[in-house]
Order: sequence, then structure tokens, then C-alpha cells
Amino acid sequence: MPAQKRWRINKADETLAAALQADLKVHPVLCDILAQRGIYTFDSAKSFFRPRLDQLHSPWLMKDMDKAVERILQAFAHGEKILVFGDYDVDGTTAVACVYQLLKKLHDDTDFYLPHRYREGYGVSKAGIDFAKTAGFSLIISLDCGIKSVELIGYAKSLGIDFIVCDHHLPDEQLPPAVAILNPKQKDCGYPYKELCGCGVGFKLITALALKLGLPDDTVYKYLDLVATAIAADIVPITGENRILAYYGLKKANEDPNFGIKALTHLSEFQGLLHISNLVFLIAPRVNAAGRMDDARKAVEMFVAPTYEKALEKAEQLNSDNKDRREADTNITEEALALIQGDELMTHRKSTVLFQPHWHKGVVGIVASRLIDHYYRPTIVLTRSGEYVAGSARSVTGFNVYEAIHQCKDLLLGYGGHFYAAGMTLAPEKVSEFQQRFEEVVEASIHPELLIPEIVIDAEIQFKDIRWPFYDILCQMEPFGPDNMSPTFMARRVTNSGYSKVVKDAHLRFVVKQEGVSLTGIGFGLADRWPIVASGNPFDLVFKIDVNEWNGEKNLQLKVLDVRESE
Repeated sequence: MPAQKRWRINKADETLAAALQADLKVHPVLCDILAQRGIYTFDSAKSFFRPRLDQLHSPWLMKDMDKAVERILQAFAHGEKILVFGDYDVDGTTAVACVYQLLKKLHDDTDFYLPHRYREGYGVSKAGIDFAKTAGFSLIISLDCGIKSVELIGYAKSLGIDFIVCDHHLPDEQLPPAVAILNPKQKDCGYPYKELCGCGVGFKLITALALKLGLPDDTVYKYLDLVATAIAADIVPITGENRILAYYGLKKANEDPNFGIKALTHLSEFQGLLHISNLVFLIAPRVNAAGRMDDARKAVEMFVAPTYEKALEKAEQLNSDNKDRREADTNITEEALALIQGDELMTHRKSTVLFQPHWHKGVVGIVASRLIDHYYRPTIVLTRSGEYVAGSARSVTGFNVYEAIHQCKDLLLGYGGHFYAAGMTLAPEKVSEFQQRFEEVVEASIHPELLIPEIVIDAEIQFKDIRWPFYDILCQMEPFGPDNMSPTFMARRVTNSGYSKVVKDAHLRFVVKQEGVSLTGIGFGLADRWPIVASGNPFDLVFKIDVNEWNGEKNLQLKVLDVRESE
């Protein structure tokens, strides 16, 4: 049986939760969850459950917004050529699609550019600036990148090209010499909400431009489904302003979607209402696949397509890239698992660092995440990239993988990233030394507890309270995502009704009861927990609440995440 996961039950401040319950008159368990998420009053609950677009902050509160709009208007007035430059992931491509479409409507001399992942690498590129110079562009608007491109933006300036930087990554001490920098994470930026994604910052820019020109609200609101897709894919907190943008973006995606989103939904054979999770698992991988396997430009071309037919054409190319991506990542994951399983020493390490020269560079980050599902520890997957070795790192909850890589920096040619994900390049002859050093750093600094997966539980609940009115309020807490995850519950001293069973060798079908109330559920991959369920003794369950539709009937069911014997 696999190692028991750690269960951690969150608790709200009892006084605050009780005060909220007196205000809202809903189930105390719901008030406990809301209070954990910083909702303490009737008014904060109202704006949480009923977000309104007029609650969005004024774009003029962002530092340099006036300068950015002024410079764009100057380009309009003087007939300058404007280049919209974005990164090759979902956040970058949606940002380019939003900003490019509005600018193109207002100023025909506008084009867009995406760096090629392998030829140019991440962010602002010298090749992109040289292209702009040759083609006569004098203003570049960078989206989801640029905040760290001090030298390159200096180089553009020396060629007579101005930059407006729209970014959300953490700035360094030295900022690039741009005419305007829009980034709420700048030290002296008074913008009230700091967690926008790159597309969110781009959206703020076009909102300000539309306000300045007196254009109707819908001029920019029509791009909200693209903004929601970026919020979902970039894993930013779904709180505050992001929650409002995601809420209305999903509404747009379901009622009147961008042709690209409509085409990808069709190709993924999905029917029903789109939720954030569908944007994350259906739309985002297909958009990302373009840049991973080939060229991200076609993702933007799909989002800006004037007809559904044209969008579908591009979407089919993305879908095909995604099939290639899936095949590559499945094959590489199998090879990687075989390497670990075939090496006694490696199975007992505190970290995983694997290198094979033939692995596809576009999927090494995905493979690292998959390996963590099997061996829960900080993981780096490396492959050959030209004369060098390049790779991606992923981490486990609570461990700063960027900091661990930083301690190996003398072995690297370059590295970058953040707490949970990073990338690096190194010389081929340094690989085995890097493997050894990274393992030493992780072993010396990781708390053993962090190597056991943790399940965070929002609240304990009784089966008798799991009813439709409760579930309906739960659904109104959507859109779910970081800092507002779909609630996870725990029920104690549950017993098997005699009808639970193992299905398809890997999963558990639950028919369980607690104090006379019976519920059904499914636990994917939990077949090894069967002895606990079959023992006849009471056990505890961790689960999410879900709906099962069968023969036109809807019933509430449990999506079981873990089982353990009751104390």
C-alpha cells in the first residue's frame, strides 16, 4: 500500500465564522470555508458571490498608464508602425490577441510577433528587435515579458525603437529603459491588485485606451474569455479582480465564445458548460502545444481569426500539435520511470535529475510534473539543446526549487524561474556533477514531511448535511482556482454498506453510510485502499462533492481523494 498522505484540516477564526453565519444564515460549514478565504462580512460575501464589472479598478491607478496611452496615441497620430510582442504560452498568446485586435481596429499599421521557443528562447529577443528595425516599427508593446530585458530594450532604444512593457513577473532592482512600464508588482506602483496575469495587464492597457478614446465598454469586454483563459492557464490567484475577470470571462466563453475557444472546445469533443478546469485541461494544453512543438504564431492567428472556419483551420493544427505533445510526453514519462525503477540508488533519493539527449525539449516540464505524481520529490528533466543541455524543474508543495538551483549556479550557464518551477542550461560535461550537487542541496534543506503529499481539507462535514441547497451554494463559489479552490471535505467514522467494490482493478466504487445516511462515491486510483473499506471497521474519508448523472437522474456523490482507518 502506498504511503499515507498527510491530512491537514484548515480552521477559520470561530468568532469571525459565527458572525458571518449570523449575517448570511447559511450552513455553518459554508461560513467556516468563506471565513478561511477572507470573507467575514455580508458585504464581502455579496461581492464574492455576485461579482460586478464595475468593481474592477480604474486602469489609471497603474503606474505609467498615462505615459503608455499617450505614447500609443502619438504613434496613431504620426502614422508609426506598432508591433505587439508576446510570449509563446497561453498568457502571452491571449494577451497578444487582445491588444493586437483592438489596436489593429484603431490603427491599421499594427502587427504582432511571437519569439520561437527554440530559436529565440523566452521573452524579448534580439531577433524580434532586429525584425522590428528592418520592417520599420518604432514602437513595441511587450506582453507577459520584458521586465527583465534591460540590455535588449536598451539595444532597441539605440535603434530608435520605443518599448511599452506590460508584465506581471517580479521586477529586478534595475528596470528596462522603456517609455512606460505597466506592472503592478513594481515597488512604487499603487495599483490595488497585484496578482494580474500578463493578459490581465494587457487588458488594463486597452481598457485605458478605450476610456481615453470614449469607446463603449464592450470594445474591451468582448475579450474577457481570452483573459479568463490566461488566468486559468497561468495559475494566478482567483481572488479580487482576477475573480471578476474570470467570472465574466467564463460567461462570455459559454454564451458567445471567441472563435478560437469555440473551435478548440469542438475539437476536444466537450459538451456542457465550460468551467475554469476545462480552460486549464482542454483549452490551455492545445494553445501551449503550438509553442512547445512548433510555432506559437498560429495560436494567435486562431484567436484573432475573423470567421469560425478560419479559426477551426488553425485549431486543427493546434490539436494535431497537442496529439504530438501527448505522445512525446507519454513516451518520455515511461522512459524516465524505467530509468528510476532500474536504479536502486535513484529510487531512494530525495530528488530526481534525469538526462537523455533525445528527449523533446518542449515537454520536459510536463514530464517533471508527471514524475512527481509517482515519486513525490523535487524533479529536474534535462535534454540536449544544440551544444548545451537544457531542462525544467518542478517542485513539491513547500519546497523552493529555484533557491536549490541557485545553490548550484556555478555549474550552470543560465537559470531562471520561481518557487515551484524553473529552467536551466548547462554544459553536457557538468550533468553528473549537477545531479550530485542538486541531490546534496535538497537532502540538506528539505523537511522530510515535505516528501509526503499533503491533502488540505477545508472542513469536516456530516453526511446528513450534504444536500442540494448546500451544494447549490458551493457551486456559486466558482470560479475555482488558486486561493479559492473547490472545497475539500472530510467525514469521520463512515462504514461500508456492503456494496462498495473495486472497479477496473484500479478504482474504488463506494456505497457508504454515516449515522443512517447513505452516499455513493468514486475514488480513482484508490483500489489499494480496499482492505480498509472491506475490514468492517469505521474509516475516515476525504472527498469533494460532485454530481452523478445517470438515466436522466441527478444525484450528489462523493469524489473520494483518500481513505484511512478511524482513530
